[in-house]
Amino acid sequence: MAKNITVIPATKPMFSNAPVAEKSKRRVAAYARVSTDSDEQFTSYEAQVDYYSKLIQSRPDWIFAGMYADSGITGTNTKQRDGFKSMVADALDGKIDLILTKSVSRFARNTVDSLVTVRELKANNVEVYFEKENIYTFDSKGELLITIMSSLAQEESRSISENVKWGWRKRIADGKVSMAYSQFLGYERGADGKPQIVESEAKVVRYIYKTFLEGKTPSYIARALTEANVPTPRGGSKWSPSTIGSILRNEKYKGSALLQKTFTVDFLTKTTKKNEGEIDQYYIEDSHPAIVSKEVFDMTQLELERRSKSRNYKPTASIFSGLIYCGECGSMYGSKVWHSNSKYRRVIWQCNNKFKNAEKCGTPHLTDEKIKAAFIEVFNDLIDGVGEVIGIVAETIDRLLDTTEIDKKLNKAKRNVAEKSKAAQDYMKLGMSTEIPAEEYNSTFAELMAECEAAQAVQAQWEQEKASRIDRSRKCAAFINQIKGREVIEDFDEVLFGSIVDKISVFRDKIVFEFKDGETKEYLLI
Repeated sequence: MAKNITVIPATKPMFSNAPVAEKSKRRVAAYARVSTDSDEQFTSYEAQVDYYSKLIQSRPDWIFAGMYADSGITGTNTKQRDGFKSMVADALDGKIDLILTKSVSRFARNTVDSLVTVRELKANNVEVYFEKENIYTFDSKGELLITIMSSLAQEESRSISENVKWGWRKRIADGKVSMAYSQFLGYERGADGKPQIVESEAKVVRYIYKTFLEGKTPSYIARALTEANVPTPRGGSKWSPSTIGSILRNEKYKGSALLQKTFTVDFLTKTTKKNEGEIDQYYIEDSHPAIVSKEVFDMTQLELERRSKSRNYKPTASIFSGLIYCGECGSMYGSKVWHSNSKYRRVIWQCNNKFKNAEKCGTPHLTDEKIKAAFIEVFNDLIDGVGEVIGIVAETIDRLLDTTEIDKKLNKAKRNVAEKSKAAQDYMKLGMSTEIPAEEYNSTFAELMAECEAAQAVQAQWEQEKASRIDRSRKCAAFINQIKGREVIEDFDEVLFGSIVDKISVFRDKIVFEFKDGETKEYLLI
């Protein structure tokens, strides 16, 4: 018998709950994006907004569901595109049936983002129309076309990224310096495109360096600037110690620039990484006007290093903190308050272990005034023979920088480490390929590893010796720069003190000042 087959016509479209016969209006939104904030791109942005707004409202079968847009935002991912994310959220909430956009590349240059979003919208009965490519995502060919076009757009984005990266690195190699001026205190872009000093902000930078060299901490400086209502580099009202530290370490303030401190790992995610040798860096001296002198900057780096290494350094507001030691027991001097609640209140410096040992130290306590007076006297004594001192220190620098003999010993130590390491590795391979009794193997391998570790210790010793000499030469150079051209002083200069004094030792009858060049001067206590 012949089968009787009856066709039941479809009453709903595949991607809609609305009956086919019902002529319902579609809620239509549009999305526009431009990738930069330039005037030309902004004109394009305005044109897209105007075009789609008029187009949607001119169609009687469409209801205008909104205009979503992002300007000056990268298209390689959707994380920072607020307009895009808002549009998708509204579509998934059932407020939009159709989204119009200029092209696949305007929608997203990232294949994954594009396809994931389109599929998510499609699953929720929301269609996307790409005008340039004439693609409807509900079309059977839609997803294949989207995949192809998105891949092309992603490749285009990669190509643009590489071209921009090449141009940027070419500028760097040519010594051209640029800054994030909106977040960088003290500079603005000049008429010639080069950095120029903003004097009102430069005063703040100089204050930070001066105050730090006077003994204050980044925390103290941050509080002071916040209380004085000085805007931060980003225009905020509250300063942080990390911001102060960043300013103190930034070589651009002395007129130099280290370029490519970081680099972009992935052009899609825009992930950046600190440059630890993966790509070239460029150090340019005198690349732009300096806000602080090279001498002040170098002394700041030495002081930062000194404080980081000093286990006994405490973040106080005194220039003397961490510098004064007891000549008898070697302990650090600390500040103490006498008669704190009376009119006789005063701050003195005293050996921290004066009363802790079986026999108390006989070194005297000192006041700020006494230390300052002693420094003025020994510095003026130093200045009397400044020419001779500079000559001796210059010879010392030359001697320190001549590391020929150390380099020979260091290279020999490196070769020895390589030989010992190879011997251990070869024995390990031998043990894997031949039958060696476990006890014999373990004993021999332990001996080889001990020899390797001993060789590494020798190498580390010579590396430390070389680093120490170079550091000492830097301190000597900074010392010369501070005393060169100086005259006799009558008042205590905190910056000068912090720049040239390395240590103060207090004995029963004298104070010994040790300067950064290694020279010492005595002040007799009466």
